[in-house]
Amino acid sequence: MTKIKVGVAGYGVIGQRLADGVALQEDMELIGVADVAPTLSIQALFEKGMPYDLYTADPGKKHLLTDAGIPVSGTLEELIGKVDIMLDSSPGGIGAKNKEIYVKNNVKAVFQGGEKNEVADIFFHGYANYEKGIGADYLKLTSCNTTGLIRTIDAIDREFGVEKVAMTIIRRVADPGDYHRGLTNALMVDKAPSHQAVDLMTIMPHINATGILVHTPVTHGHIITPIVSTKNKISKDDLLEMFRKHPRIRVVKLADGFLGNASLFKYARDLGNPRGDMYEVAVWEESIVKSGDDIMFAINIPQESVVIPESIDAIRAAMKMQMTREEGTEATNRYLGMKA
Repeated sequence: MTKIKVGVAGYGVIGQRLADGVALQEDMELIGVADVAPTLSIQALFEKGMPYDLYTADPGKKHLLTDAGIPVSGTLEELIGKVDIMLDSSPGGIGAKNKEIYVKNNVKAVFQGGEKNEVADIFFHGYANYEKGIGADYLKLTSCNTTGLIRTIDAIDREFGVEKVAMTIIRRVADPGDYHRGLTNALMVDKAPSHQAVDLMTIMPHINATGILVHTPVTHGHIITPIVSTKNKISKDDLLEMFRKHPRIRVVKLADGFLGNASLFKYARDLGNPRGDMYEVAVWEESIVKSGDDIMFAINIPQESVVIPESIDAIRAAMKMQMTREEGTEATNRYLGMKA
């Protein structure tokens, strides 16, 4: 079997998880990762014995890595020359600059949610519009919140039809370990509609969506509470049955001790998941309620890891590894060890 050769640009919160996810795909080969400085993530990679080859993203700053005793296998452009497709998880704006190198080397790329939509040909989600990504040269993922939200809305839409979504997003303010946002004791409301609602309509233009976002001074996970208007009547039991069948949705109960975002993070660590990661979004069973013909529920978004499956789906679509969403997502899920 000829494996698709993949590189990762940016070995930060998302990049290290992308590298791990690609390494699990038996039909892909991770050629290497690229970064600039000996961050904690790079230092940990070195201490683990360098399981992935490291390339410098800035040749002029190669000494930052070598002076720290960290071996460098080459430059970002040399990495690009060895791969079929790049996963770009560089800081926002850097990916757009990297695209110039991808274009010059005729290499496809998948960008993360921090880049502007214009960087790519296709705004992509593995379940909602997989087929639009087939053969595309440059794809961009939705944000972590939008990725998890669309999983649930797409599942409902395919079985019951969705007309309208209104949501409140309770957004963690920073990732664990981030200090640049400062220490706060406040909530902050964004102007409506939230970009997640706008992005959902970009991926699923037949749905009317709006939303409000509230920043919260926590780090482990966002919570979204959508209110969904369906074309055909839907019950709580219908929703539960559908979500329980979905490989990337986990149904949990308050009664079982899943009291909030921290409970899910702790559970992932207790499962032995690397870094406490969870690829699935979680839906609280007790949060599902009807409001007239509409239905409401609450989902937890594990922001550090939720986009990894859809990023791998994007590789499959762009490289024409699988030609349907069913085949593409099934292969990703299987290699990541998610439920059938």
